[in-house]
Amino acid sequence: MEEWRPPEAKTSSKRARGPAAGVKKPAATRTAKPKVPKEPKVHKASGGKPPVSRNPKNAAVPGTATTKRKISECDFEENKRMRMTESEEVKAHKDDTNIRLKEEVCLTGVNKWVCVNIVTLLHEENTIPFIVRYRKEMINHLDADAVRDVQMVYDELCSVAKKTQSVIRTLKKDGVLTPELENSLRSCRSADELDHVNAPYKKGSKLSKARRAKALGLEDAATALMNTPHNLDLRAWVKPGTEGLSSVEDVSTGVVHILADMIAKDSDTLTYIKTCVTIQSSVSKSALNKKEQGKSDQGCKKPGDEQNKNKDLDKFHLYFDFTCNIKRIQSHQTLAINRGESLKILTVKVNIPDRVRSDFTLWCINNRWRPKTFAKEELRAIISNAVEDSYKRLIVPFLTRSCRTKLTSAAEKESIAMFVRNLRQRLLVCPVRGCVIMGVDPGYRHGCKLAILSPTSQILHTDVVYLHNSGQQHREAEKLRHLMIQYSCSKVVIGNGTACRETEAFFSDLISRRFFHPLDVSYIITNEAGASIYSVSPEAVKEMPDLDPNLRSAVSIGRRVQDPLAELVKIDPKHIGIGTYQHDVSAGALKAALDGVVQECVSFVGVDINICSETLMRHVAGLNAGRAQSITEWREKNGAFINREQLKLVKGMGPKSFQQCAGFIRINPLTLNSARTTSQSAPAVPDKPVAKKGKGKVGVSIPNSLNPLDQTCIHPESYNVAQRFLSLVGGSVDQIGNACLRQCVENKVKASCVDELARAVDTTPETLQLIIDGLTQPPGFDIRQNFGQADFKRGIVSMSDLQVGAVLTGRVDNTTLFGSFVDIGVGRAGLIHKSNITLDKLPVSQRRRSLALGPGERVEVRVLNVDLQRGRIGLDLIRILQ
Repeated sequence: MEEWRPPEAKTSSKRARGPAAGVKKPAATRTAKPKVPKEPKVHKASGGKPPVSRNPKNAAVPGTATTKRKISECDFEENKRMRMTESEEVKAHKDDTNIRLKEEVCLTGVNKWVCVNIVTLLHEENTIPFIVRYRKEMINHLDADAVRDVQMVYDELCSVAKKTQSVIRTLKKDGVLTPELENSLRSCRSADELDHVNAPYKKGSKLSKARRAKALGLEDAATALMNTPHNLDLRAWVKPGTEGLSSVEDVSTGVVHILADMIAKDSDTLTYIKTCVTIQSSVSKSALNKKEQGKSDQGCKKPGDEQNKNKDLDKFHLYFDFTCNIKRIQSHQTLAINRGESLKILTVKVNIPDRVRSDFTLWCINNRWRPKTFAKEELRAIISNAVEDSYKRLIVPFLTRSCRTKLTSAAEKESIAMFVRNLRQRLLVCPVRGCVIMGVDPGYRHGCKLAILSPTSQILHTDVVYLHNSGQQHREAEKLRHLMIQYSCSKVVIGNGTACRETEAFFSDLISRRFFHPLDVSYIITNEAGASIYSVSPEAVKEMPDLDPNLRSAVSIGRRVQDPLAELVKIDPKHIGIGTYQHDVSAGALKAALDGVVQECVSFVGVDINICSETLMRHVAGLNAGRAQSITEWREKNGAFINREQLKLVKGMGPKSFQQCAGFIRINPLTLNSARTTSQSAPAVPDKPVAKKGKGKVGVSIPNSLNPLDQTCIHPESYNVAQRFLSLVGGSVDQIGNACLRQCVENKVKASCVDELARAVDTTPETLQLIIDGLTQPPGFDIRQNFGQADFKRGIVSMSDLQVGAVLTGRVDNTTLFGSFVDIGVGRAGLIHKSNITLDKLPVSQRRRSLALGPGERVEVRVLNVDLQRGRIGLDLIRILQ
């Protein structure tokens, strides 16, 4: 494959070599020779970037829409493949397919060279967080979502290619593979198309009409009908006494079946007819019958059962008579229709208008399937019959299946993307630090569970109070005041479950009466989704073995505000209460996407290796449960980590794992000193450098001194570049985060642009910018400081107080495919329908997505309508509050 390097990436011809394993970059002044990579491999130089694919002729113009291209025919000739052994053929197909798939992965707005680089990086076992942060120049500064989209498309193509190879091998073994069939199989772009082509040849399937006709030798007659009909005489194919060939009518029927099969598997033909397909849903007869039966048996059944059934029906009333073109249907509509169909409430059909049938017939006869020369009337009738037969018997059923599959797949992808965006914003909410917090899990009968947590999330006290039992409220209020004054607790976090509204009213009343004086108490309502599931999980039992599960829930609720990321990673993302239709999408795809965004958030925030939990550590890029456990065991045995290099001493930490995780792990000098003080009895780290020997490797010397760069986001592979840059600006590593060094760097950047400085220190502008950020950010910098923080309040407003036209501020609680729910402090979230989230109301940075609001964002809204009976509030977005 030819190599491609973007023009803006040109720098000096020499690259610095560093201590860590990185990736090699060719000299920018040279033109790389065309090269076809056989197997991806890790390059050894550091500070640079891997060779990128150059193909300016076929590369897409930046910002333009590009689409998937068809996989070309195999580069190996048939006679050459026949001489190969089976293993050689499989390997050849694998290498060839891999190269062709790289060329095919082109998404809207993503250039071809970027796609090729992403695929190469993924093949080299690089994680998405590592790629997005440390290989920006290779991916044209794409964000994690865009890289994940490329990965998903590539995985799909690989899956189809693998399945295609399997089908071809099976058909070849069965002796039914022909060059034409192989080309048809290789041109399939989806598993659905592949199944459509392969269906007649599956073992156990009934022999299709077209295959029976081909077995009689009529394929040559069908070919002659399309190419040389003036020379075709069907009577010459008649064989009296042979079934299927006994008359001209039988021969004509066989030819019709072969042509119908050819028409149904032609990609151009299928593309032509897909433009006018609509999907229609209506209420099913069984649902109506049950509703009528329920009315007649109303006196015999419990009212609750009947009410629930009617409620289920009411949920789908919008789809009782619904019709939409498949190109315009929304993702949430597709998922709602699918759910209604699975519940047997809706009947769904894919319709093709009658006019399309006549237009399609005329287009086939006069254009696509028109004979090359003059054909007699009876031969033209055969073609017309073949078109009709193909449309009714083959095309319509295939389009029905294909359209439903593609609509569901697209809707699932959009739903999963919504989950990903919601989860990211939920995890990156700014933590509330430096104060004691009381977590409250509200309840009626079993009381409200309390947990008082220190500023570092340590459990100070747990208790149960019965705030909603008449006669005990004054005594319980006194108990609350005593606890809050004793622990100097002025922040209360209330879960949004059962009795949340009543508990909020109780605290609000006490605050308004200054009951907690001299403390200035405020409270916040937080989403408690998943807290009860976590409270009985093995992780919770291990962390809080002596606590009752209900009290563990109160601890989890409080910690969700103190450090949302550290607490929410303990819970399965699908239980956090984000997105919609989580039970209607692929469980595997949803889990993979959510696990990916958790890894992304944890990595970008970074973890202090000496104090973070094992649960949090396993989500760092390059680590897993086994490596996290090994790090914890090493830490317990040898004491705190002094530098990043000591990670290489941990069991299971190879060069690749170290490369992926090192930049996201921090060695904070303050916590290091604290850990040394509290672990006096732990064995000291050897004074002499320790050599780690691996199989076939030379011993690596591990220093035992503190490196100030280890507390930054700068990757070890760029430490040499960072040292050169510090020398250039006249600073030292001991000044990291100081105002003096920050001023020196700012002055140098103003005097010379980043590109010039990058050339001076022999690196790329992207790497230098990351170094500048790492050197100038204050110690303990947290990217979550730039995100919204929890809003504490002291009083409540009821839903009945709302008036149409009122302008309020609130915080987005959840985003769905049809709009965003906003908490405006009235106990019921209001809905901003997606039609009211227009581009002019969004900041420029958020306009690339149709639904740009995510959990935690503060917004200013206007009340459009209030339905007290149904508990619904309609809102209009005014602006996003920065």
